Amino acid sequence: MPQDTKIARPPLYIQADALKGRGSAWAMPHRFEAREREQYDDGWGTLDQSALEEHVAPRTEIIEEQARKILSGNQSPDIGFDLSINPYRGCEHGCIYCFARPTHSYLNLSPGLDFETRIIAKVNAAERLREALSSPAYKPAPLVLGTATDAYQPIERKLRITRAVVEVLTEARHPFSVVTKSSGIERDLDLIVPMALKQQVSVYLSVTSLDPALSRILEPRAASPQRRLQTIKALAEAGVPVGVSVSPVIPFLNEPELERILEAAAEAGATKAFSIPLRLPWEVAPLFHDWLRLHQPDKAARIMARLRDMRGGKDNDPRFGTRFTGEGIWAELLQQRLRKASKRLGLGRERHQFDFSEFRPPAKVVGQQTLF
Repeated sequence: MPQDTKIARPPLYIQADALKGRGSAWAMPHRFEAREREQYDDGWGTLDQSALEEHVAPRTEIIEEQARKILSGNQSPDIGFDLSINPYRGCEHGCIYCFARPTHSYLNLSPGLDFETRIIAKVNAAERLREALSSPAYKPAPLVLGTATDAYQPIERKLRITRAVVEVLTEARHPFSVVTKSSGIERDLDLIVPMALKQQVSVYLSVTSLDPALSRILEPRAASPQRRLQTIKALAEAGVPVGVSVSPVIPFLNEPELERILEAAAEAGATKAFSIPLRLPWEVAPLFHDWLRLHQPDKAARIMARLRDMRGGKDNDPRFGTRFTGEGIWAELLQQRLRKASKRLGLGRERHQFDFSEFRPPAKVVGQQTLF
């Protein structure tokens, strides 16, 4: 979003214990907030009345953005790709643990409720991608679609921004990977399958739990666990290289399911697997604490104690080299379980290898005219 563009903030939602279909009911202030706001008893019983009122989840608001660029370069030494494309900012799936929630702070929006209800749609994403790939200076490199948002979140069914991006990648024969929790990717099989046959695409489905009840409160608007397994099967049967991401692993919550998830994914047709322990950067930590208080009060202390054991005694460890694995005996045990289960099930740990030899810059388009 242009730096001089500011988004008007809605009134602070009165915090309810939970909002149907939302991961967080808390429009928590972000770390750049200049002012603090709190509820105030005006003597007329306002707070008591608010506590008794039925809280209705706010509708999703789509804010259109004309992006200046769509390709983001990666400078982190522990990430295995060079470029990423995020067609949206924010994500309606509402996963309470999402590490990308703090990015809404840069828009002067809450990483809590705003992140999942106020979605920024980069409506010119395909146009910007075409410009970038057709530049004489561009060299193809490993690219991932949907790193700080789910490119196939519910609003994509209507806006089709991701579809347009994939069309450009297909035209350019540019390899890419996708990580998603959505069955919506099946819509684009007509584009993805031909690329898969040329070693130009791979897909990972994130399966966090096989328990529908847990999934419903942990990631309320993502596809159900069973539906994700069906998507793995559909992709595999169509010839698309597909893997499973068991991420994040949350001690004592979904961690006991690790092997069962890998088994279910392998049975559905997954051939690769990886897993990352829970990360709680910036505002994600208080949001997750609040979620635990509401949904897992009996396990909250144990979960956080074990997590801190893997994060150097802190809620979060942002250091390169350990942030995606954790450290200590419990982190090592998790990695050992992942390795052994993957080996037993024939799930590879290495990344899919792509063929970049067929890349060709897409045609430059100005209005309705194609320049040759």
